[in-house]
Amino acid sequence: MTTTTSRLLNLLSLLQTRRDWPGSLLADRLSISARTVRRDIDRLREMGYRIHATQGPDGGYRLDAGTELPPLLFDDDQVIALAVALQSATATGVGIAEAAMRALTTVRQVMPSRLQHRLNAVQFTTIDIRPGAAVHATVSPEVLIALSTATRAHEILRFDYEPSSTAAASVALPPRRVEPHHLTTAGGYWYLVAWDCDRSDWRIFRADRINPRTPTGPKFTPRAVPGGDVATFVAARFKGSHGENRWPCTGKVILDRPASYVRPFAGDGIVEALGPTRCSLHTGAWSWIGLAASLNQFDTDIEVIEPPELTEAFAQLADRNRTTATTLGSQ
Repeated sequence: MTTTTSRLLNLLSLLQTRRDWPGSLLADRLSISARTVRRDIDRLREMGYRIHATQGPDGGYRLDAGTELPPLLFDDDQVIALAVALQSATATGVGIAEAAMRALTTVRQVMPSRLQHRLNAVQFTTIDIRPGAAVHATVSPEVLIALSTATRAHEILRFDYEPSSTAAASVALPPRRVEPHHLTTAGGYWYLVAWDCDRSDWRIFRADRINPRTPTGPKFTPRAVPGGDVATFVAARFKGSHGENRWPCTGKVILDRPASYVRPFAGDGIVEALGPTRCSLHTGAWSWIGLAASLNQFDTDIEVIEPPELTEAFAQLADRNRTTATTLGSQ
């Protein structure tokens, strides 16, 4: 027989899933009478939940927001999602990292042991990357747990890696064999930092393209990530650098645009106002041509301050554009 407590929890869970619930539908879902529904609603109100009775032919109930936060009810997947989100809070830039860690500690204290085991298996590093808005890639919790578990156990991981292009997908590739070192999240994606056993080099893999194979391989002795810090290593690789966390090509220009116009699109560049209509921008890219092309996004006159390589890159880019325009004009 269902106890009163479990029935109240089930009722509360249903009320949290939609805005309005007809009383008869609640009674059917819980296999109780309409009178019992009314009594249970009153009990929840006494516990601090603001539940509004809706009018209509059938009548119903709505869980309203209150001035105080009463106890909340989460299912297993929601608890894991909440804990992962709290661990990721350090990259939000809102200054809530300490509060998030306190909240995570509170969640852990009341979490059932079966969920603590799953949560402890997911350990990762959050990397703050500012440029652009990424399209978030979906990764199943099972994949994240498998990657994190192999990382913590120092076990060789085998997985199939989905190619980035349709053409490459037609070619059957052998599974990758890696020494997993860190699971990271950055810019809406999850990544596995690992030593590739077959290529004898460090690699960064997109977790949403990984399909782990079982069982895992033998244990390995962890290597030191180049530079000793995984966040710095990943950020440097994203910038096309194998050493310092900096762009290989950096330059400074003056743009005939207000600083307020440029700053939202400057990524990790440094913008300084030079008056109401002009500003300077110190930024970088993977190549000089790439840097020159990216600066054209501001659609304005550009004065190169430094270095000479950037000036030459603008000249090369102009030559390419003239050649393309001539070719298109002759068609």
